Amino acid sequence: MSPFERPHPARVYDYLLGGREHFPVDRAAAEAGLVANPSSRVPPRENRGFLRRVVQHLAAEHGVRQFLDIGTGIPTSPNVHEVAQEIAPDARTVYVDNDPIVLAHAGALMRGHTAYVDADLRDVDRLLAAPGLRDTIDLDRPVALMLVAILHFVEDEDKPYDIVRRLVDALPAGSFLALSHLTGDFDAAAWERVAAVYARDGVAMRVRSREEIAGFFDGLELLEPGLTVVTRWRPDAGVDRRATDAQVSVYGGVARVR
Repeated sequence: MSPFERPHPARVYDYLLGGREHFPVDRAAAEAGLVANPSSRVPPRENRGFLRRVVQHLAAEHGVRQFLDIGTGIPTSPNVHEVAQEIAPDARTVYVDNDPIVLAHAGALMRGHTAYVDADLRDVDRLLAAPGLRDTIDLDRPVALMLVAILHFVEDEDKPYDIVRRLVDALPAGSFLALSHLTGDFDAAAWERVAAVYARDGVAMRVRSREEIAGFFDGLELLEPGLTVVTRWRPDAGVDRRATDAQVSVYGGVARVR
């Protein structure tokens, strides 16, 4: 089957964010997901805000100058490198994804201390050995590993906790893990319906509980305010938070590698 005959999370995400880089099969999956859960546009939007705030915080408050964004999706401004380089022009970013449409846009990302790696999150060895990563990021210096809205597309049989542990183990002390993940804690039935829509189209989705998501941070030191709904993670001052926890249904957190 052609990669364009099946919806891809990156392109569905792009559609839900109001982008243009998707196909009819992606739009159909997204619209079916909206029928199953009318709040389905909220998590992508709030994930983007979480990602931006995380990068700003790590670059400004912790001096992080290297970012590894896995599951980057279709470029949506501001991207990680744009946010980081606004604070530190020498900040380096490697984007990782495995969708042909993302690959087609890779050139737009590779400007000044940036690179794109075409790899699957599940293939940790290939990902970490990729020349684009090794030529851009120094794994002997602190790195912010960004796993934003990607792990709910990794089934239990693919051993997601092992994947995260192997990635973290490749990073030096002083690095950080930033992670967000869909949850069914607030409206399990709605997300079961959405997962069924994706499964029908051959895309796995595994929403997890807060306790399960916390397991990805085992052995790491969570920064304040800990693992929380992403809208509650260091929100922008003066911004009126209108989405409910149930509408957001995404937990996020950042932890330090000791």
